Amino acid sequence: MSLPTVVERIVDRLKVKVYENRSMLGRAAGLDCAAHMRELLGKQEQVRMIFAAAPSQNEFLETLVKVPDIDWSRVTAFHMDEYIGLDSDAPQRFGLFLKLRLFDLVHPAEVYLIQSSNSPEEECRRYSEIIAEEPIDIVCMGIGENGHIAFNDPPVADFNDPDLMKTVELDEVCRQQQVNDGCFESMDLVPTHALTLTIPALMRGKRLFCMVPGNTKKDAVQRTLKDEMSTACPSTILRQHEDCTLYTDTAAYGEPES
Repeated sequence: MSLPTVVERIVDRLKVKVYENRSMLGRAAGLDCAAHMRELLGKQEQVRMIFAAAPSQNEFLETLVKVPDIDWSRVTAFHMDEYIGLDSDAPQRFGLFLKLRLFDLVHPAEVYLIQSSNSPEEECRRYSEIIAEEPIDIVCMGIGENGHIAFNDPPVADFNDPDLMKTVELDEVCRQQQVNDGCFESMDLVPTHALTLTIPALMRGKRLFCMVPGNTKKDAVQRTLKDEMSTACPSTILRQHEDCTLYTDTAAYGEPES
């Protein structure tokens, strides 16, 4: 059953679906992703997926784990970024976020976590090699308040990055978002560096599901849809992807134009 949208439109190539609230957004995206997974599993042996870890993904993940009849034993899972410098059991680690909300509940065949305790050069090489082994079928992602995708903030984003993963310094807006989201109590506790999949690595995914709820993302959504495509707002590149859907809500999208 499809959920009713407030707005549906296409901006360049980007499909945009606006829902009344974040609960409906997450449910709609989760059901659409599950349907696509089933379709792929009906015609290929395995499905390779990359997941984002952020509060914006909560309703999507809650829906996805409850959908029956998905053969997760044929799914290989990755995530797209990880802080450098946090303890291995820190609750803010993205790998742990996804482990608790997804991986431990559905038991994919293989889960590849980013090991940020390794040397950055070694881990970028290791993870890039695994990512590159086979095509990525699905990327489940969000957009940051500064327009970042994964941890590709405007100062470090590169639409033609030669690497699949790199070490980045997080900008102030990105770090403040982690406080705004309730992940850290104060800015001084937010790590300054992270490992991230690059923009070309994400854009290589065949199908992108992008979930962006809430009024704190309103500026990012408007810039994604209206700004000139540039790394000043990295998410504008999504308008060039051949099969990406942006799921957002009225709080993030604003009032529909009459």
